[in-house]
Amino acid sequence: MAAGEVEIERKYDVSESAELPSLVGAGRVASADEADAFDLDASYYDTADLALGERRIAVRRRLGGHDAGWHIKWAPGAEGRVEQQFALGDDDEVPAEVRAAIADYVGAAPLAPIARIRNHRIATVLRDAAGEALIELADDHVHTTDLRPGEGHGTERRWQEWEVELLPAGAVGEASDRAALLDAVEERLFAAGATPPSSGSKLARALGLAR
Repeated sequence: MAAGEVEIERKYDVSESAELPSLVGAGRVASADEADAFDLDASYYDTADLALGERRIAVRRRLGGHDAGWHIKWAPGAEGRVEQQFALGDDDEVPAEVRAAIADYVGAAPLAPIARIRNHRIATVLRDAAGEALIELADDHVHTTDLRPGEGHGTERRWQEWEVELLPAGAVGEASDRAALLDAVEERLFAAGATPPSSGSKLARALGLAR
């Protein structure tokens, strides 16, 4: 299991016609790497009564990308949310160590897939003048399926969003420094047509839950 790290990010809704602007010169951003495209495929797990979702905790098994494995995303804090990663394993059974970490919230209740989220991500790393990686900017093309039993089972949703996540060099300093960097990037994204997210997370949107 990897130690939990605080994930500081902002998300934005965008239309299919929106084009990412240049972010060089936004705050400390001095250059941008070539974009890297890859596919992510995640199954999210919860109890029948969404005990984890009620507490804004997410458990997923994700394939693809640089961090394939099981993840627990804990409820957001002041700036972001702690994410823990666990080994992928050989099957889709929730690992014992994941269950142990969330036992206080789910007890012995069964955990089953509630949503599948597939995402074609085009990611660009933004760097400062010294070449340190500040931000990963993701252009996400999302396709989700509601897996909960009942009337909504099988409902599919599609959308595009932009995600800005601070990397270690961008997360140093005071909270005000991090906010200033994110604000500078956000200003350019808003000018390019981005809007505040309509839902608090991809999972919430996949399940049709409002922000």
